[in-house]
Amino acid sequence: MLYSKRFYADQASLLSVDLGIEETYKPIIEKHIKFFANKERTQRFYDLEIETFNEENILIGLMSAVCKTRTCSFDEVIRVLLTDDTLEDNKFIADFGKFDLLESFWKYVEQQFGYSFPAPTLEKLVISMFVTYADRYISTDLPKGWKEFVSYKSGNIIAFMDNLMNNVLYRDNYDELSAYAAGVLDAEKIFSAYDPETLVECDSFADIDIILIRWIKERLLAEDLIARLENKNLCEICDMRSKMHFAGKYAKIYQMLRNAYFIISQASYEPQDGFKKIIDSYVANDCAIDRSYREFYTDFDELEDTSGFEELRELVENIYTNEYLGKLLPKWNNGLQEQDALTVIPLQRDFFNKYVRSNKERTVVIISDGMRFEVGYELYRQMQDNPKCKNSLSVKPMLSVLPSYTRIGMEALLPHKKLELTDDFKELVDGTYAVDMQTRQAVLRSYVPESRCVKYSDIKNLRGMKLREIFTSQQVVYIYHDQIDNAGENTENEVFRACTRAVNEIAELIQRISNSANTYRFIVTSDHGFIYKRNPVQQSDKISTAEEPGKLKKRRYIVAKEPVIDDGVLHIGLGYMLGNEDDKMISYSCSTSVFSARGNAGLNYVHGGSSPQEMLIPVIDIKMDKGAVETRTVQIMLVSLVQKITNLITTLDFIQSEPVGDVIKSTTYKLYFLSEDNEKISNENIYVADKRDEDVQKRLFRMRFTFKNKRYDKNKKYYLAAYDESNDVEVFRHEVIMDVIFTDDF
Repeated sequence: MLYSKRFYADQASLLSVDLGIEETYKPIIEKHIKFFANKERTQRFYDLEIETFNEENILIGLMSAVCKTRTCSFDEVIRVLLTDDTLEDNKFIADFGKFDLLESFWKYVEQQFGYSFPAPTLEKLVISMFVTYADRYISTDLPKGWKEFVSYKSGNIIAFMDNLMNNVLYRDNYDELSAYAAGVLDAEKIFSAYDPETLVECDSFADIDIILIRWIKERLLAEDLIARLENKNLCEICDMRSKMHFAGKYAKIYQMLRNAYFIISQASYEPQDGFKKIIDSYVANDCAIDRSYREFYTDFDELEDTSGFEELRELVENIYTNEYLGKLLPKWNNGLQEQDALTVIPLQRDFFNKYVRSNKERTVVIISDGMRFEVGYELYRQMQDNPKCKNSLSVKPMLSVLPSYTRIGMEALLPHKKLELTDDFKELVDGTYAVDMQTRQAVLRSYVPESRCVKYSDIKNLRGMKLREIFTSQQVVYIYHDQIDNAGENTENEVFRACTRAVNEIAELIQRISNSANTYRFIVTSDHGFIYKRNPVQQSDKISTAEEPGKLKKRRYIVAKEPVIDDGVLHIGLGYMLGNEDDKMISYSCSTSVFSARGNAGLNYVHGGSSPQEMLIPVIDIKMDKGAVETRTVQIMLVSLVQKITNLITTLDFIQSEPVGDVIKSTTYKLYFLSEDNEKISNENIYVADKRDEDVQKRLFRMRFTFKNKRYDKNKKYYLAAYDESNDVEVFRHEVIMDVIFTDDF
């Protein structure tokens, strides 16, 4: 007996010896011996790889095994309980009762989260968590009935909730729990009585976003643009809330409100006098009004139910149409009548000579049908984010021909000595009726033999060698892109979405050509722009004119030998606009009005007339740097909800955030724990992030960390850190508490 230890053959003793559990804790195993009656359950406990056992580790380990977590973590136990089954009749709680773990579970809930009720339930725990979270971020007292749910351990609850809401795997579960708590608490009714200023920092409930959106909308309808919450104006509130947790649900509404704010702020808009000043002001400032109007409707059209915003839409429409376009267009058209109007900025008819002819490197000209200046400016801003062209990029306005329509605009962009519109209204360039790829290419090759014309639709899916063949041995390539005008002519209400698609398609095309075809100079421009208004065109907005032979009549212009003499109609010489001796006259509306014509098509989306939106087109000059495509490395994130380390050996789950591909490149990460003094306290793990799987579950991975056997100060900060091995840059740092029982060599 003195030489050795007594041998016991009962199951609890054998388990204790096998696991290395001290005799002191054997009664805990005996108390919960029923748990070990199942081999699979027992194996899950073994797989937790708990190195140093105490009462807490054993009990939490048993709970972790019941919940099938991969680590011995009470946070993970709570996460599984709340996300992997219903709150009522929860199967894991039932199993805790079956294995005599329920009392211990609620004891640790109180210890970790400060939750204590005479008859505790998961439902009340969830309510306590959300009320405690709200109490931290709402700057006023909560209702009396809520106060009993506020925990004294708010820090642990907030850390747990933040991890849950920000985790890509569990954020939907958080939303479900939030909706449940809001329903039980009747949160929307209660918060509706609060001053919105007290709610602006809180994102625990979606109801708060609904209340703030309603408040912002009311301020906008009242044209109260100086309203503030927490010293933030309406625009800043929209920006802040669109980055918070429920942004996935409400970001488009906040963007829509932000654009409405900008348009309403233009209610007192006054345009400049003089053609040059009008153009300069439009390029620098006013085109942002058109962009905000476009973006407002892009988001408005994606709402499932727009009825609550119809009044706001009407206000935006009225200000845009009457206060902005209604004032700008008459001034623009007075300016166009100035003697030197065609000298203030480059003309579309001089495009080839000014921007293409003298280029020594291969040049790709992308002509996007209907791309007005503000859309081109958006492409310019997107290309600014591309590191391969950020230092060689410019955007400038160019004045289109009038009438501003496709065939004559496309001809003006080709090299030529003469542009004309014949008496039977055929558009000729150097005497050629160039209306398709073959005839346009013939005109281009008469000036540049090594050139070609192609449609975007014919090359949009080409890659590698097939794409390279299009550009090999060519000096100039014209690419014709037709996303915007095609939508405008066929499905008017889709035209703003088509603008976004056009920008993305062209940016992607430029990247692909520069990567595959040894081509680095691009010029993006357009044949014409457009005006779009959402409200139906009224009869009072139509200018009645007779249908006569020898007259080319469209919604926004009339070309004939004699000008139209009517109120609101101006005229200018066709020969003056085209640079020839033609004596025909162009008659055009000096406002947004249209000429009456057969049919109802082309009423909201119009072009051909005279306005900055129709005639100011972009010239975006892009020089891509040679070399490999600019890429970014794939990221990794911690999945395990861990705040406290209690074992010298701990296994954690991570996820590769996205699959690697052409732009997202693989890399190698090293991960380890360190102290606030930068002392490394664990082994260093290496992970090669190279998974290409679209399935999120296939990008999960586990890392095992072994900690130094030393004393850890619970009051000090410790971190899990990850570094990109290629440049040794820290990519994330996660704070933990080290609560490991110290064991020395003795």
